[in-house]
Amino acid sequence: MIPYSNLSFFMIIGILLIPVIIAGYHQKRLVLYNSMITIVVLLMAFASDIHQVGSILAYVIWEIILVSGYIAYRHKKNSTFIFYLVIFLSIMPLLAIKILPFFELKDWFGFLGISYLTFKNVQLLIDIRDGSLTSITIKEQLSFLLFFPTISSGPIDRYKRFKKDIENIPSSEEYHLLLYKGINKIFLGFLYKFIIGFLINTKMIGTLFIQNQTLLSDFCYMYLYSLYLFFDFAGYSAFAIGLSYVMGVKTPENFNLPFLSRNIKDFWNRWHMSLSFWFRDYVYMRFAFIMQKKKWIKNRYTISYIGYLLLFLLMGLWHGLELHYIVYGLYHAFLIIGFDWFERKNKKYSFWKKNKWTHVFSIFITFQFICFGFLIFSGRLF
Repeated sequence: MIPYSNLSFFMIIGILLIPVIIAGYHQKRLVLYNSMITIVVLLMAFASDIHQVGSILAYVIWEIILVSGYIAYRHKKNSTFIFYLVIFLSIMPLLAIKILPFFELKDWFGFLGISYLTFKNVQLLIDIRDGSLTSITIKEQLSFLLFFPTISSGPIDRYKRFKKDIENIPSSEEYHLLLYKGINKIFLGFLYKFIIGFLINTKMIGTLFIQNQTLLSDFCYMYLYSLYLFFDFAGYSAFAIGLSYVMGVKTPENFNLPFLSRNIKDFWNRWHMSLSFWFRDYVYMRFAFIMQKKKWIKNRYTISYIGYLLLFLLMGLWHGLELHYIVYGLYHAFLIIGFDWFERKNKKYSFWKKNKWTHVFSIFITFQFICFGFLIFSGRLF
């Protein structure tokens, strides 16, 4: 049973969370009981497929060994080679499930949510390398990795923020507000995914534009698919955030009205925010820092543009090795680079004035570029 995929899942989780809610009002956290809920959710998600059960067990053990081993090593030494080796070993399972389908071995390894768990593990390793994380127990790592509301589709939390929520139990008044917000989030998820997203996908895309591929049908499909992608994924995120709130954990938001973005940079500050911020902090910023520190590239704009290409190419490859995902990543890289150039020229010559008309027009133009990007992402053009 895929998490958040049907009413049965919510009924089971709703019943299981009753003791959690009661404990929350009494300013308590049921640590052992929460672990039991996690096991139940994992069994519901993976028990029907022996390959997934074996994969997630092997993956978790592998990552525990890597994190525990590296943190012990980091207390003594700080070799750059060892750091990159451990990072490679951490992402190796994810690389495997991206590559194996090309050898017709897609069912040999892999499980739902491996991408998000990999981001969490890499984050831990980088924080250990930077010295901001000096200790973490196996129990704490498991709690962070296997937090069931976000295990299948994010959002991607940060360990320090997550640990703070786990250690600080909210008061009765604070939990009452969290519970209220959480229930509202869950109902918003139902509206987004099971009503709006479902209607767009089945009644409009599925019946009108999936069969005939003409210029007009592609044009209509582009907008409908973009809307469907938002409502479906934002619905999943709302479920995850809502259940997190019920558990007393304030998982970060993933979407903030992305189709009202004024430019492409603004869009990536609003769309799948936990992923885009993760790539910004752990890929782009680190690349720029290394280039400036080593002085391999002196021009800061060149560093920035190469960083954008690297960031969005990796983001495209994360979705898959197919051509349309790679093109999608490069498309957004060139959009970001183009907008950065435009913005710098505008600061110098002031040819694009800021007023309510240009604001509305900027949103309109940005929306067109975003939707065309999702058309590339869908694979329909290829």
